[in-house]
Amino acid sequence: MIKKIKGLKISSQFALLILCAVIICFVLFQELWLHRWSVGKLLTNTDFSHTQLDNLEFMDEFYEAALDYDLPKSEDDTETALALEPLLEMADEYTSVYIYGRDDGLYRAGRFAPIMDDKDFRIFFDWGYRLTNGDGEDLRVFPLRFRNDTGMVMMYNYQRSLFLYPFMAGSLFLSILVFFGIVLFFLSRKMRSVLVLEKEILTMASGDLTHPVPNFGEDEIGILARELDGLRNSLNETILKEQESRLANQDLITALSHDLRTPLTILTGYLEVLRLKRSPDMQDEYVERCLKKAEDLKELTDKMFEYALVLEENETPELNWISTDFIRQCLTENCDFIKLAGFLPEMDFPEMSGVLESDITMLKRIFNNLFSNILKYGDKKQPVVITGESGRQYLTVSVTNTAKAEHAGVSGNNIGLKSVQKMMRLLGGTMEVEKETEQFTVTVRLPLK
Repeated sequence: MIKKIKGLKISSQFALLILCAVIICFVLFQELWLHRWSVGKLLTNTDFSHTQLDNLEFMDEFYEAALDYDLPKSEDDTETALALEPLLEMADEYTSVYIYGRDDGLYRAGRFAPIMDDKDFRIFFDWGYRLTNGDGEDLRVFPLRFRNDTGMVMMYNYQRSLFLYPFMAGSLFLSILVFFGIVLFFLSRKMRSVLVLEKEILTMASGDLTHPVPNFGEDEIGILARELDGLRNSLNETILKEQESRLANQDLITALSHDLRTPLTILTGYLEVLRLKRSPDMQDEYVERCLKKAEDLKELTDKMFEYALVLEENETPELNWISTDFIRQCLTENCDFIKLAGFLPEMDFPEMSGVLESDITMLKRIFNNLFSNILKYGDKKQPVVITGESGRQYLTVSVTNTAKAEHAGVSGNNIGLKSVQKMMRLLGGTMEVEKETEQFTVTVRLPLK
């Protein structure tokens, strides 16, 4: 049940909390009001439910004193009514006394409680009377024997209001305080979660991506925390990969620099011997060796260039409208080049009338990279198959060749293919590589317009 509540949105949780808080506060107020006399006695050791009207001694004296007075025959019998004042004054200042005829029920005499002449008390009493529906008023009705007749007496005592109305206000205040306490507790917990998230964000901003973000449940803050933790992990992995890539780049550059230094030193030595003409009979051999070292240098510089292309992050293609004939032309030139190197190209590229929006330089580099791999690793005894196909959305070019026996099953760093893949992505196309034993197929797809 708690997990279900935590899974609700914050607005739903807050609405449910408000409902529960209202119920709790209502029950609290009802219980306090229901046991008001017990609570008052517990707090002050005073029984506020008893007034002068509950005082048996006072009532006995009042009954006994009434026998010495006559009951006015009517409201106009002012002389007899004035004679009753000592009897009426026996009540305290919080008690009103009214005398009626027992048979006719008509008013004969009475006294209004003196405390009601106090303006502040009257305002206090009227406010409490409305809120408590007259609970602060104690009414007693009883017959009273006078010297000449029997009348009916109504006594109203307001002394209980001194406790009831402040108690009701205090109970109401306490209930409201509990309500706001519950609401503020909920809000403070959510604010603590937000502050924790703020701290985690500042920690991430300072560069520390190793500290996990705490779990805050399934509400919006919990979702934000999980997404923030996912972002932290992604950033951390990206930075680690970047560091690894930088280290690998430095290692490669160091290794290639070392590899370049060796053939350069040898090449310099051979050229120095040729310049000094110390061994005329070895001149042709030294020239061949110089050419071989020059080829080694070219291969190494090509690797550095290809690797730089892979690592370049800010390369942007220059898009122009290009016909499919340009692709055919690039493939034809590369086929002629590998044919001169001893390969057997077989090109099947039908006439097309499509148009591409692409980068001419990148396209040349893509096909140069693909055919350079064939020159390095391809078997000259097996044909190189180049096919082209135009669809509704893509122009597809596939290049299939057979790897040399010494390169079969050997996986290098594939810098050239990585460079091709990156350029295809920049041009909005795709590249797929398939290997079947000794056969190697690369398929590129360029979007048509």
